[in-house]
Amino acid sequence: MNTKFKLLSIFLITAFAGVMSIHDAKAQMNSNARYGIKGGFNASNLYVDDVNDENARYGFNVGLYGQILASEAFAIQPELLYSTKGSKVDYSNIVNQTVKYNLNYLDLPVLAVFKLGKAAEIQVGPYASYLLNANINYKGDFVNGTDEINKDNLKSYDFGLVGGFGLNFGAVQVGARYNYGMVKIADSNAARRMLGDSKNSCAQLYLALNLNRASQ
Repeated sequence: MNTKFKLLSIFLITAFAGVMSIHDAKAQMNSNARYGIKGGFNASNLYVDDVNDENARYGFNVGLYGQILASEAFAIQPELLYSTKGSKVDYSNIVNQTVKYNLNYLDLPVLAVFKLGKAAEIQVGPYASYLLNANINYKGDFVNGTDEINKDNLKSYDFGLVGGFGLNFGAVQVGARYNYGMVKIADSNAARRMLGDSKNSCAQLYLALNLNRASQ
């Protein structure tokens, strides 16, 4: 793990913890606010030029969430998530070859939460991401192995839109979400030859645990 990654992770986690602590006392008294831990399943894709058979990369997301300005009908919900993205591409013309583009991000969505009573909610808003690392995995007739991607070839940031919903079962929320990336991830001529105008696309299923007992 490189030093920049360690420092960035510590900074972002500390910043998020600071925001959480500022609102902790209010949240304990506010039965409308939810905060806690969450994680789940990712199915991500890239739109790669000149490839007809394109499949999702399956991965995961895990992190923290909290609500501020919470009422019975509305809340603002920032999150901090480690999220795997990318794509799996199968080539089957002359040789059989599977290529996985593995991109791992630190995501910061900030969502407007519209509460439909205590049972359900709709979540919409923007997200910003920082690219932590990336690699390409090869498996098939031609070559096998993994190559690290120099981060100078890719945009270090991403941003886009998020939309989804959650169903509450006491302290547990189960939900689904879609992340629509708006940034072309290639940042060099070599990367553009391989990825074209690819952007991130990621569908998520998640389970969140509410740690605010007052809202349960």
